[in-house]
Amino acid sequence: MSRAVDGKKRKDHRKKILGLAKGFWGRRHSNYKVAKDAVAKAQSYAYRDRRDRKGTFRRLWIARLNAAFRAEGLTYSRFIEGMAKAQIEVDRKMLADMAVRDLAGFKAVVEKAKAALVA
Repeated sequence: MSRAVDGKKRKDHRKKILGLAKGFWGRRHSNYKVAKDAVAKAQSYAYRDRRDRKGTFRRLWIARLNAAFRAEGLTYSRFIEGMAKAQIEVDRKMLADMAVRDLAGFKAVVEKAKAALVA
């Protein structure tokens, strides 16, 4: 079977890869052989980091919450224990948002958790 060198599919594929490599440094954006590897690596990082982002945000929310709880005289872990005992189900994202934007509502949740810890 003959080898396709200048067919439409082949050109389109190379053009797609070089388009994805746009903005890369050096030959990585203009040389197909080099760009192919660079794009594959970049796409694998992008796939991995889309999943890592979820953990990064969770860590951010927990850090914000811990600071807010300490201002209220609690620690993060004690608050989570109080929430479980009070059977309050609010996720960390919403709690962190409440701590920044709705201080009155946040304090009400903290008081309920504190009361559940004492009881």
